[in-house]
Amino acid sequence: MDKRVYFLMIVSFIIGMVELIIGGILDLIATDLQVSLGKAGFLITIFSLIFAIAGPILLIVTANVERKRLTLISLYVFLIGNIITVISSTYFIVFIGRVVTATSGALLIILCLVMAPRLVEEKYRGRAIGLVSMGVSASLVLGVPLGMTLGHSLGWRAPFILVCFLTVFSILGVHVFMDRVRPKPSIPLNKQLATLKSKKILFAHLTTFLFLAGHTTIYAYLNPFLQETMGLTGNWISIIYFIFGIAAVSGGGLGGTLADILGAKKTILSVTIIFATAIFLIPITTSWMPIFLVILIIWGIMSWAISPAMQSYLIETSPETSDIQQSLNNSSLHFGIAFGSFVGSIVIENISVVHNATVGGVLVVGSLLTAIISMISQTSTTK
Repeated sequence: MDKRVYFLMIVSFIIGMVELIIGGILDLIATDLQVSLGKAGFLITIFSLIFAIAGPILLIVTANVERKRLTLISLYVFLIGNIITVISSTYFIVFIGRVVTATSGALLIILCLVMAPRLVEEKYRGRAIGLVSMGVSASLVLGVPLGMTLGHSLGWRAPFILVCFLTVFSILGVHVFMDRVRPKPSIPLNKQLATLKSKKILFAHLTTFLFLAGHTTIYAYLNPFLQETMGLTGNWISIIYFIFGIAAVSGGGLGGTLADILGAKKTILSVTIIFATAIFLIPITTSWMPIFLVILIIWGIMSWAISPAMQSYLIETSPETSDIQQSLNNSSLHFGIAFGSFVGSIVIENISVVHNATVGGVLVVGSLLTAIISMISQTSTTK
């Protein structure tokens, strides 16, 4: 495995961390900037929406720019966005900082996903994508507790100061370790978007969307779920989040390895079936802590194991437009997170948090159906 892939994993971790890092310090931000918690929470919403929309657009706009140069430019812009956040004194300035970091960060994640498989032999492609996915999953899972720890100890700007230092480290690393990477020949926008008319492509992206939506329907409300069903508080909830985080981070690497060994199709189907089963079992096992923890670990591992397999599948399915497909799939992932959070809130308000896992499981079953439709519609040779 090319060592530069590990560096791209670190970069993806730094970028992804900013998305949810303020989740645990919303109260501090709201108090300091004199805004409501809802308004402070909108800083997460706007980041996720821009992150999902900007990636594919910027990838098309910058199609002819050499990849190392583009990565450096994006990192500098990302650094500026975080500096704006650190020095901000009003909500509006923080908002601007979030817009800048979301826009540049979206492109950076896609660049990492695009460059990683090009740095290795084809037989290691799934694992390379899996390592970058590990960086993304680690950032999303660990961003909240890290931001909470630093924010409550040193103030809400402290996490962003850390991100600034890590971004400078990344810039130096790209300068020293990364070689120039030529962009693929530009393909007309209408031809790239026309691929979505194909069932095999469209339903592949729907699979990612429904898979992450089902996951987030329960994960976004895991805290109240644990309080309601198991009566847990304080340290026990922190321990469960930590266990889940470790499992989720390992899932990206496992998914990439399985994609290389079993093939992308078998991995996607296997992971989705196991994932759906685990989610349906969650509310059933809350009375037996040891069994619940086993299911929790399986759920965590599978939650991010599909990403590298799906990326490999899209590369195999549409090699000419693989860059834009990876970008669109990343957008599907973030739209799925937003949609799952929305569905979960409806379930809590109208029924009970106890049923969030069941609703999430239904969405994952939907992702299994869309995956099958995509694979049945496949006409080219894939693994």
